[in-house]
Amino acid sequence: MSQLQTNRSASEIATAHLAAAISEAEATGANVDSLCRSLLGLIVSKYLESRTVADVQSELRFVADNCDPDTDFAFMRP
Repeated sequence: MSQLQTNRSASEIATAHLAAAISEAEATGANVDSLCRSLLGLIVSKYLESRTVADVQSELRFVADNCDPDTDFAFMRP
């Protein structure tokens, strides 16, 4: 991507950066799990700049409780 794209969603921006980080990790022989753990730590630190510990814990619990792709979210209709 040679030019900054406009009108991208936050999800699209995050996806592009994650893909680039994984690609760089793989190219340099860095462990992808370690990369993801590092990114998660950075994200938690960023959250804590503007959110309470309890709020961040709640956010992480929600993601953990709903990470099974074969399970519907509790609030979803069948």
